[in-house]
Amino acid sequence: QRGGGAAVTDPRGVLRQGRAFLDFFWDIAKPEQEVRLAATESLLRHLREGKKDDELKYTLKRLVEGLGATREAARPGFSLALAQVLQAFEEIPLCSVLEQIKEKHNLEKVKKKLVRNAAFGNFFGVMALFQSGRLVKDRKALLESIQLLQQLTNHQTHLRDLPRKTLIDITSEVPETVFEEVLFDILQGDLSSAFTSPENLHLLLVGMQRFPGVLKPKKLKKLFGSPTVVNTENISRLIELLKSAAKSEKEDKKLPGVVFDLLQVALKEGAFELFWNEVVENGLLKEKSGPVSYMCYRLLGSALPLLSMEQLQVVLKGKVMLHYGEHVVATQLPQGFKFAAEMEGYIDTFLSGCDDPERQLAVMIGFSTLTNQGRPVLLSASRVVRHLQAVALQKYICWLKDMFLRPDLDCCLDFSSHRQKQNRQNGDIAPQKTARLRKWIMHRLVNITESATRRDESLVMDIARFCFFHAFFVAKKKNSQIAEASVLPSEPLNERDRVETENYFFGLLQTLNTLPVLGDAAEAAALREKHVHGVTADGKLWIFLLAEYANKLLSSEHVKAVKPFTEEQRDIWERTLQSVKNLQKKKNKSDSAKVSAFQQLLLSVAIHLFKNQSETVDVLSDLLNCTERAFSKEAKKKNTDNSEPGWVEVMVEILLSLLAQPSLLLRRISKSVFAWICPSLTKRGLQLILDVFDPNQEQNEESAVVVTEESNKKTKSAQDTDEEGSEDSSDEDSTNSEDEENEEVDDNFRNQLMKVLQAGKTLVSFHCPPGGDKSDEELDDEAMMALDKNISALFAEQQKRIQAKKDEKDRIRKEKILRRDFKAKVLDLIDVFLVKQAENPLVFDIIEPLLQLIEQCMSSDSDKQEVDFLQKTASIFKNSLCRNKQYCKRVASLQEDVHALVQRLVKKACKHTDSAVALYYFSASLYLLKVLKGNTSSTLPPSEPEKQSDSKAKQACQLLNPGCLNVQKVADVYQQALTQFLSKRNSPLTCSMFHDLFKRFPV
Repeated sequence: QRGGGAAVTDPRGVLRQGRAFLDFFWDIAKPEQEVRLAATESLLRHLREGKKDDELKYTLKRLVEGLGATREAARPGFSLALAQVLQAFEEIPLCSVLEQIKEKHNLEKVKKKLVRNAAFGNFFGVMALFQSGRLVKDRKALLESIQLLQQLTNHQTHLRDLPRKTLIDITSEVPETVFEEVLFDILQGDLSSAFTSPENLHLLLVGMQRFPGVLKPKKLKKLFGSPTVVNTENISRLIELLKSAAKSEKEDKKLPGVVFDLLQVALKEGAFELFWNEVVENGLLKEKSGPVSYMCYRLLGSALPLLSMEQLQVVLKGKVMLHYGEHVVATQLPQGFKFAAEMEGYIDTFLSGCDDPERQLAVMIGFSTLTNQGRPVLLSASRVVRHLQAVALQKYICWLKDMFLRPDLDCCLDFSSHRQKQNRQNGDIAPQKTARLRKWIMHRLVNITESATRRDESLVMDIARFCFFHAFFVAKKKNSQIAEASVLPSEPLNERDRVETENYFFGLLQTLNTLPVLGDAAEAAALREKHVHGVTADGKLWIFLLAEYANKLLSSEHVKAVKPFTEEQRDIWERTLQSVKNLQKKKNKSDSAKVSAFQQLLLSVAIHLFKNQSETVDVLSDLLNCTERAFSKEAKKKNTDNSEPGWVEVMVEILLSLLAQPSLLLRRISKSVFAWICPSLTKRGLQLILDVFDPNQEQNEESAVVVTEESNKKTKSAQDTDEEGSEDSSDEDSTNSEDEENEEVDDNFRNQLMKVLQAGKTLVSFHCPPGGDKSDEELDDEAMMALDKNISALFAEQQKRIQAKKDEKDRIRKEKILRRDFKAKVLDLIDVFLVKQAENPLVFDIIEPLLQLIEQCMSSDSDKQEVDFLQKTASIFKNSLCRNKQYCKRVASLQEDVHALVQRLVKKACKHTDSAVALYYFSASLYLLKVLKGNTSSTLPPSEPEKQSDSKAKQACQLLNPGCLNVQKVADVYQQALTQFLSKRNSPLTCSMFHDLFKRFPV
């Protein structure tokens, strides 16, 4: 017998059974958790099925030995396995197992270098007894285990606070009678010294909550001199203990258990305000320590579900909230630890588990009024509102709208960062605070329409009307008939406020356009199953309801538009509404999507009348004419008059102009409308799109691109502008420094400088007396001032020239970026056409422009935007064109043109120096071969096999049938290419190209 273990009668008999049984123990010691768990299950199954006492005794011996293994990963494996064995075989007495553990890992007899292993062996042994679930039922084993854990607390070097934590866990599981009769006496010393360590205090707090009948106020007074824990006498000691707990658990990044239990005891003792004000705010917050501050923030978030309305007000308006806000603003830099996401998790947990709408509302308003110079710290896009109940959500929206109209900065817990205090001027910053608050509120309202789960149609429409009204209208006086005019703003919105509101409103339009149908009605559910977006339950477009509301405002005497309409503008507005209503009458099941697309486009452009009236009128007028012609009976007839552009060409020009706009809504609707006009697209209309990619047309687009850039800048939100401005400034600074280093002084500037200096020498000669030494003479003050003035003027002029060159270079760079971005948007139209109209003969006109575009991209700069554009173009070429299973079936009249195109593509592939570009040309020729071979010739009928049932004959017939393909002409083209490939050393053609040709067209 070794190590004090139980005697095994026939150890060799156990070992003779083979390696399978012993391998269980090897696997239990492995570091992989999955392997350990599988081995434990297999061991239990083997012991249950075998029912051999010698195996069970050997198992206990091996598991007890493994508790003190040198490898750290093995200890918890053996501990868990021992716990499972003790749970499965209840006939094993716990006391005997505990004796084995003590004997095997005797702390007094073990060698000094093995003390650590022995300490862990005892600890994991107690853990195994506790995890078996039998320890709290066996009083003797429980008492001995607690005594062993108390002994292990002396080995903090190795075990740290693990024994104390385990002791607390065991205590929290035992029944009250067991605690009173068995544990209280042995734990009395620990309870009496509760204020000496966080672990002892935690034990006391757990006991007070778990066993209130035992640890009564009288008994507490006997233990440590006071009937309560949270009182004025214990404040200083509690502060020190909590500081120690925060610093000891800073690596875990979670709230220490002792802190949360102390909060619960304070609430139970009715001393919450004393605890919060004195311990937390006036004690812990004064400690300039990160772990202590984070502990206070976590305590704030964890306390929310436990507090009443009055206590929530104390917390949400206190110093911890203010301190948290300053932390969020101060740690916006990348290297700072950001706690905001964790706090949002606490708010999310509280709102999801709270059934009281008033408490939900109080927390939302509390965090919405924690402001940094008017701007709330809570993210305006925070999704926590999805847990708000309908009543709380409605009240929160009303509060937001009221704060927008009548900003009450006094109710906000406002603060300024250290840098803001330094940069703040003596002027009044109240208007700036109001603007920041209004901007946040508007974004918050718009985001609610997307984030909130309990939203209904009336709520969404209410927010949309509010945003629209304050973006484009002003109330002359109060009017109860128009809800948005029933309350006048206490401070009128300035121009910047309206621009921000406009931007958020058009963002809201985009949200409404993609919003699934709301409501629980059967009609709404049916529309959701069809994946219909942008409409209400009764099928009306959201944007149409807003247009009707706008029309009502235009007709009202109590409000006025910020930018009043002229007669012409009002007339075209009414024409648009009438046209939309006429389209609605024509709507049927077959073309409902087409009608909706045109309605959305008309209304989206019409809404822009309130923003850019002069630019929108002409576009809207052309759009109305095109829509009327598109839905007229004559629309399908071909346009015989080539001098006048058809409605499709005009529509394409309108869509291209809308793609250049910064509005995401207009771009998406334009793409949707283009998909419906694709069947009517003409060659002239397609050429308008392809001209965008023509390098010769870029000079004509230059002015338009610049205008687009300006409008795009105006539509950015202030937040985006600030962020991008900081990035642009850093980029500009680095660019300027590089330019200054590389700038060479031109000869003209050098000559001018020499002239100025020579003029200074002339002044020296003029002021020097006859016979004097000119080199020793200096200019007088007047001459020196004149020379300095001339030199400074020269350098100032030179600096202007340098800056002008830099500005011109920057302008060209920005125009290039805008032009590339516009081309990427237009490329989406090409993609739509290739997918929707794969059988259209116009597809052939797209092949060469696409190839030329790929060729240009490969020879241009390799910046990220160019690479992305190249990848997008190549993807469209390969997937939407070459690999498309659908292709043109009307090639008979175009045979000669298509064969000539094949010949040009193969020749260009042979002439290229870049194999990557040659591959695209060669692939395009193979696509055309597929088209020609798949078409039926007008002269030769397709040959058929005699027996239609013979599938092999059919397949052979298909292979032999050339369709419209002129085999001889095509064979000559590819024969020349193959000859060049085999004879020319630096041929751009590759073996894989011809392998693909022969594989796809073997005949």
